[in-house]
Amino acid sequence: MNSSNILSTRVRFARNLEATPFPSNLSPEKKKELLLKVKDTAKKLFPNLDYIDAMQLTTAQAGSLMEERLISPEFANNRDGAGLLLSKDKNLAIMLNEEDHLRIQTFEKGYALDKAFKRAVETDVALDNELKFAYSENLGYLTHCPTNLGTGMRASVLVHLPALTDSGVINKTVSLISQYGFTVRGLYGEGTRSEGGLYQISNQISIGLTEEEILERLGEILEKIEENEASLREKYIENIEIQDKIFRAYGILQNARTISSKEAVTLLSRVRYGAEAGLLKLDFEDLDSLLVKIQPYNLCETNPQQRDIKRAQIIRNSLC
Repeated sequence: MNSSNILSTRVRFARNLEATPFPSNLSPEKKKELLLKVKDTAKKLFPNLDYIDAMQLTTAQAGSLMEERLISPEFANNRDGAGLLLSKDKNLAIMLNEEDHLRIQTFEKGYALDKAFKRAVETDVALDNELKFAYSENLGYLTHCPTNLGTGMRASVLVHLPALTDSGVINKTVSLISQYGFTVRGLYGEGTRSEGGLYQISNQISIGLTEEEILERLGEILEKIEENEASLREKYIENIEIQDKIFRAYGILQNARTISSKEAVTLLSRVRYGAEAGLLKLDFEDLDSLLVKIQPYNLCETNPQQRDIKRAQIIRNSLC
């Protein structure tokens, strides 16, 4: 599989403690008790995890974590009684008291489903031995949302599909994927739209399949999508108009003095397209890191005009 257009991989487990109501049904006091219990247990098992009290986060700090995809939009917007455990390399993040008692998340750069899954399982097993997760022989892991029943797992890949997007074929692709129990979402997950041809592809159903079967099917779907994207790219990249768009985008980003978030993501998508096709000699990881740095909350600038100026400066410094 050509993984140059796959930005990152994430595996997430939704877990709840047995004989304990879901966070939405806990009083503030019980919610706090649960948070402290899980936090202390996790810190004992994984001393290198840093704890972040979600209630102490500013809106900008929570937004920045969301833009890094370390927390969900739901967590960022409803932080009462919630907390976050985060590894120093940011490859492991455990949300506490979001929809479920725990959301164990592992992240890897590029396409690395097996590696992300292995780390998630190791974390899950260690915590389950101490905390005892709610599990039913018939339903699997018990979760707040019925769609997470079964394995409680969401495996997702963030992929860049500019050719499928520009051609309009992406709509047909999304429809086809949904028939196989998978879904396509925007950059920040459920309820968010795609920007710059970036999509999260993940399983929609977690019951009736094993974790390994879900990963295998996701891999198969990604291969098909990659084949379709590659076929279109081979056709489009020879088009002088497409090449012109790529190099114009590169030139604007190298010289712009002010730029909005939407325009920056669109142009960076074209530049990444050029890098993936070999037209531009740029590092993928640098481009992916840049996509996060230029997001509104990560810029730490409240004035919209100053934010657009700062964004343009960061991009110029990175690409020139």
